[in-house]
Amino acid sequence: MVETISQLFSNTIRSYQRDDLILYKKEGKYVPMSTEEFGNKVKYFSLGLKEMGLNPEDKLVILSETRPEWVMTDFGNICAGGVTVPVYPSLMPEQIKYIVEDSNAKIVVYSDSEQGEKIAEIRGDLSNVTHYVTFESEAPDGVLTFDQVLEKGKKIYEESPDLFDKAASLARPDTLASILYTSGTTGVPKGVMLTHNNFVTNVKGVTDVIEFSNKDTVLSWLPLSHSFERIATYTYLFKGCSIAYAEDMLSVGQNMPEIRPTIVVGVPRLFEKVYAAVMDNVLASSPMKRKIFFWATKVGRKFGQRTLRGEPIPKFLEFKRKIAHKLVFSKIIAKTGGRIRFFVTGAAPLSKDIAELFYAMGLIVLEGYGLTETSPVISVNRLEKIKFGSVGPTIPEVEVKIAEDGEILARGPNIMRGYYNMEEETKEAIKDGWFYTGDIGHLDEDGFIFITDRKKDIIVTAGGKNVAPQPIENALKSNSYVNDVLVIGDKRKFMSALVVPNFEKLEEYAKFNNIPYKDKQDLIKNEDVIKFLEAEVDRATPNFASYEKVKRVALLDREFTISDGEITPTFKIKRNVVEKKYKDLIDALYIE
Repeated sequence: MVETISQLFSNTIRSYQRDDLILYKKEGKYVPMSTEEFGNKVKYFSLGLKEMGLNPEDKLVILSETRPEWVMTDFGNICAGGVTVPVYPSLMPEQIKYIVEDSNAKIVVYSDSEQGEKIAEIRGDLSNVTHYVTFESEAPDGVLTFDQVLEKGKKIYEESPDLFDKAASLARPDTLASILYTSGTTGVPKGVMLTHNNFVTNVKGVTDVIEFSNKDTVLSWLPLSHSFERIATYTYLFKGCSIAYAEDMLSVGQNMPEIRPTIVVGVPRLFEKVYAAVMDNVLASSPMKRKIFFWATKVGRKFGQRTLRGEPIPKFLEFKRKIAHKLVFSKIIAKTGGRIRFFVTGAAPLSKDIAELFYAMGLIVLEGYGLTETSPVISVNRLEKIKFGSVGPTIPEVEVKIAEDGEILARGPNIMRGYYNMEEETKEAIKDGWFYTGDIGHLDEDGFIFITDRKKDIIVTAGGKNVAPQPIENALKSNSYVNDVLVIGDKRKFMSALVVPNFEKLEEYAKFNNIPYKDKQDLIKNEDVIKFLEAEVDRATPNFASYEKVKRVALLDREFTISDGEITPTFKIKRNVVEKKYKDLIDALYIE
């Protein structure tokens, strides 16, 4: 019976002996790691940590990109009784220092020299850290390599092979397994305390409603420091899937045809980019090809709607769907490797139109919902029952209800123990066993959850209208001329937006229309360009009420960045920061 992360690891090693449990790029080629090798490295690293003085409930920080060593470090630490504290590799030294110090971390493990430089900058201020470890093959003074820790543990294992199992068996379901610091769109990051039971019940809940198996190959590319990819990894290993690691976040498109995955977990930005690329390609093609594409998607949508409603498919529609697949869909599917059973998306809302188009093409995207505080999954759509625009019904053992003000409340074994060293904040977040998510939404008659927006993000216009900005922003981001956007309008007469353009597309437009410009700054100030973007924004939001429509836009010459504090490591815009930074630009939009 699997009730702890330690037992989940042991179950995987015992039940799924395979040559390619892990796949990673080495010298330009994917190479496999067997279950046996993976298991041994976890055991050796775990014993190496014990030899270094790691005691039960000691905190270990992982500062690294997504890679096999991240997972082995996590399992090794938790099986030794330690508590894993993930840190986003995109964070700045001061932000890293806060997490290391606030969590009282004893050991810091980092990936490469870039992360090592950040640690070196703050090392003198880290009062509790006794050991540093790097995944690099060589380490600076005072730092151990990953392989050196493995060697320490291997010697112990050869002398006392039962020591690992003894340490791993001490964990109980209510034992603390990890502290994950929230992105912090407002205020300082909070350390979310998650137990073995939080993680394991979430894994079981997900696998009860979605099929994962040892026949699946998955592509892992999201940050493992995020609870979404973390729970996905535990799920893969629980079911014996083969996990292939992308080289980096920019190489996903290249790695998919190489790996030919059957499952990929992603965030909406991935699907938005694929959608924009497909539409760009279509609109740049001949009139005949455009006509064929839109005919094919119309056929695909009809086919998909009847499938989801459980209605019989007319033979003529089935025939047309086969033609559409051959002429259009097969070429797009081939770029994913041609074996995708389904995608899963979460962390932010996915445009309904994009989800429907993917489904029409034969690419299923299952949208789900959750927060770090809920381990993270609360709900997810099912393969056999999807409602586009929703985040699905709850997984087993998780309950949801809607408060009087529309806030979504959740209860179940996945709810966090609380915020680390923040008793008052914990009491505010969890009342009578219900976790207050901060999201506004509703349940339909079938129990599917529909999310409107974040409670704190709701805009109240000067006319007293309540406007949810996220649906507007999602619609705008599906436009190929828009890279990112922030909708403005709180206490204002009308809605406006800060727009980060797709400069490649915008420069093409300017050249085609003989609009002179020197650089990006010059381009975004051009009145003709601004009017064009305002027209594109209007065109992208045909179904919104008049008071929700964006009337004016201000163009920015660069994307929002983590280093400037404008977005979180999960790419959520910090509205208060951005609005304050661009206050003069925003105010200018409302000058009559």
